[in-house]
Amino acid sequence: MADISIIVGAPNDKSRLYGILEYALTILKRQNITYEIINIHTLPAEDLIKAKFDSAEINRANRIVEQSVGVMILTPVYKASYSGILKSYLDLLPQKIFKNKVILPLVIGGSFGHLLAIEYALNPVLSALGATNILNGVYTVDKQIERVDDSFSIHEEAQQRLKNGLDALTNRLLVGKV
Repeated sequence: MADISIIVGAPNDKSRLYGILEYALTILKRQNITYEIINIHTLPAEDLIKAKFDSAEINRANRIVEQSVGVMILTPVYKASYSGILKSYLDLLPQKIFKNKVILPLVIGGSFGHLLAIEYALNPVLSALGATNILNGVYTVDKQIERVDDSFSIHEEAQQRLKNGLDALTNRLLVGKV
């Protein structure tokens, strides 16, 4: 059982969202927080599109979420909301799966104009899934993340905001471990 399940709602593994994921994993490893990653785009597309609740792969991913204490949800913003692939997966989660879990949304978008997508689009769906402990999400503008060879470089200001959000998550988890 992992401390945190990480749900990645990017449509592919080329997204700058993976720069945020890389950074988050560095912080989690430093704190000895265990994690499992669910890359939604690697789940069977037909199972997601046809809402196959009996899918073995979907149920395996759901068990990862169910058994974790915390959940990080990473998504790009499209059309002023979270990604469609994330919505497809969230629709297949059990109704109150986020009850008693600490949730941290990490979102990337083209401009700060979509900052409220966390509060007005994503958080209501997380609440409908039982989340009552949603930490302040961290919004990053995609130009604050640059590709450098096979990795990413995150601007210092964005790094600090991500670190603050991740510290809030890890502090909550570490208090529960004591």
